[in-house]
Amino acid sequence: MSMINLIIADDHNMFLEGLISLLRNIPDVTVIAKAVNGKELINLLDKNKADIVLLDISMPEMDGIEVTKIIKKKYPELKIIILTTHSNSHIIAKLNRLGVNGYLLKNAEKDELLYAIRKVNSGESYLSKEVAEIQKDFKSTLKKNLSSTTELSNREKEILILIAKQLTAAEIAEKTFISLNTVNTHKRNLLSKLNVKNTAGLVKYAIELGLLD
Repeated sequence: MSMINLIIADDHNMFLEGLISLLRNIPDVTVIAKAVNGKELINLLDKNKADIVLLDISMPEMDGIEVTKIIKKKYPELKIIILTTHSNSHIIAKLNRLGVNGYLLKNAEKDELLYAIRKVNSGESYLSKEVAEIQKDFKSTLKKNLSSTTELSNREKEILILIAKQLTAAEIAEKTFISLNTVNTHKRNLLSKLNVKNTAGLVKYAIELGLLD
């Protein structure tokens, strides 16, 4: 039986110590290091040979999303299991696009966590049932929205992205070399075509489509 070396990163010390205690007597799993923020985790990776990182999302210094980006670039062989309270569909979708290997919520049972660790270590991916359902619903919404997006011109898509990046109409006009009046016309067309009421609706739409990644 090969040993699975874990590093756990979580800023809630009680949860962190409880998780370490939970895994202490598992014969094929050992916790080789722990971190309470993203920067500390990245520093640990240079000094410890781990197979899997159990990673929270909301952490000080550097959050789990930024940590994931660094790990995938600098340590591509290292596997990541997200263990979090976050069940937001946008966050789940973004982390899946970044290539995390597993995603569980913190209400998971011990047996499910161990199953996920072993499955991910073997080269497979794992999503908890709840996360899988959230992702399924998100993909359904995304598919519906994508059908609407095909009606947009390339210029409209460009304007949509810039609106979602919180540029003002004047800034968009300057950046795209079109008049302010034309920008406002494109915005009205976007509101109509995408059937949303305001700028917040456009921003949400762009996020759902992954246009800001």
